[in-house]
Amino acid sequence: MTVSRRLFVTAATALAVTGLPALPASAAPADPRYRIPVSPDDTEADLVRKASQVRPTARQIAWQRLERTAFLHFGVNTFTGLEWGTGDEDPDVFQPNGLDTDQWARALRDGGFKLAILTVKHHDGFVLYPSRYTDHTVASSSWRDGHGDVLRSFADSMRRYGLKVGVYISPADENQYLHGVYANGSARTTRTVPTPVEGDDRTPTRSYSLPATDYGAHMLNQLYEVLTEYGPVDEVWFDGAQGRIPPDKVEKYDWDSWYTLVRSLAPDAAIAVSGPDVRWVGNEGGLAREDEWSVVPVQEKDYGRTDYALSYDAADMGSRDALVRAQPVADYLQWWPAECDVSIRDGWFYHADQQPKTVEQLTDIYFRSVGRNSVLLLNVPPDTDGLLPAADVARLREFRERVDRELPEDLAHDARTTVAPDRVTVDLGAEREVDRIRLAEDVRHGQRVEGFLVEALVGGAWTEVTGAGTIGASRILLLAAPVRARRWRVRVTEARNTVRIGEFGLYRSRV
Repeated sequence: MTVSRRLFVTAATALAVTGLPALPASAAPADPRYRIPVSPDDTEADLVRKASQVRPTARQIAWQRLERTAFLHFGVNTFTGLEWGTGDEDPDVFQPNGLDTDQWARALRDGGFKLAILTVKHHDGFVLYPSRYTDHTVASSSWRDGHGDVLRSFADSMRRYGLKVGVYISPADENQYLHGVYANGSARTTRTVPTPVEGDDRTPTRSYSLPATDYGAHMLNQLYEVLTEYGPVDEVWFDGAQGRIPPDKVEKYDWDSWYTLVRSLAPDAAIAVSGPDVRWVGNEGGLAREDEWSVVPVQEKDYGRTDYALSYDAADMGSRDALVRAQPVADYLQWWPAECDVSIRDGWFYHADQQPKTVEQLTDIYFRSVGRNSVLLLNVPPDTDGLLPAADVARLREFRERVDRELPEDLAHDARTTVAPDRVTVDLGAEREVDRIRLAEDVRHGQRVEGFLVEALVGGAWTEVTGAGTIGASRILLLAAPVRARRWRVRVTEARNTVRIGEFGLYRSRV
């Protein structure tokens, strides 16, 4: 079925077309409608109309504006040389005697990052704070006489240097499997969280009664500790990994209860990537699709987990064709933007024989993630001293400097702007060379652009310079050679509904 593709840019856009101001998250619509049900009876026109009506939540808007975030894989694997631990490690192997989380924070801040996520617990189950619910923690190490707390130091340092705090708590847990808790076949019953333990001196202002297995309750108690004792958390990161256990033993994760607790204790935190706020892009190379949609068809599975209606590695997640293909299994169309994870080294944990990626590699990843409507999550693993390696620190600074040279001042920042039904035109006042173009929709009103062209007035005629499909929250286009012109325009050629352009930036790189 052919669907009418309306091409409008509202007059209100003229006030913000050369750069959407950093509005607080509370500026998002009161009813964001981030998830709209679909029906087997929906026509293609119905699906496209519904997709155009999906809106991000306030927390999703805030998250997408971060652009560059960091991962810090750190734990017993740092000292054993493994990427996936066994759960029976001697905690005393953890000896980061030069730990300096201020150094981490300075390096990340100077690298242009806005948020950092610490692997508070990886698949081995070793916990980087003194948890009440397991002995496989820093408290069982002789490091700092058993009084060390990496999470405390991390959270304090990140906030001290102006970074937001994220936590990764692995659903998989080899240690709890060895202790008969993980995948033990226990039923989901009502559990009280926090669960008191011997010597517990807490006086919680509120407790929670939530359905969970034995292991689900274990996770709930650890989430409660992390989200009540370490200050505000802005991202809670789950993957969907199962432990390396016999195939007849599987732990069905209590996603609904975990989400409920996170929403209550950290209401502003984005839950990623096995979560309703942020999705995994589908690879570990940091690369988004050429046309990356934030509105995608989803299923609800396994106690409320948001899951892909199409394969997570599908080449197309949100086009009209994708909406139709997913219809037989989709429950909703949802605002579920992509996070592109990649490590600065070959491994996720530190290995002395590995070196960081080049500036050219990192810059390419930046343009193929942030430049394609996604957020970059770059892993920078601390070494056995508890420091970010000097080579990695230097590379982060060089990476930020390179991006700053790629996108220096916006030539269109103070330009005269004209808005017409299907285009936005800027007059730079004089001919200027341009080789980088940055666009954004005002995603508070959804993602709607399906095709556009950028044109320049050259020799008295409008000449096509470049073009693409989607825009979303961030689209960066690189020209093979600079184009010199005074007047520039973006012309929308296909759209799902009224288009609102939030940014039309023109740059001349200095590389």
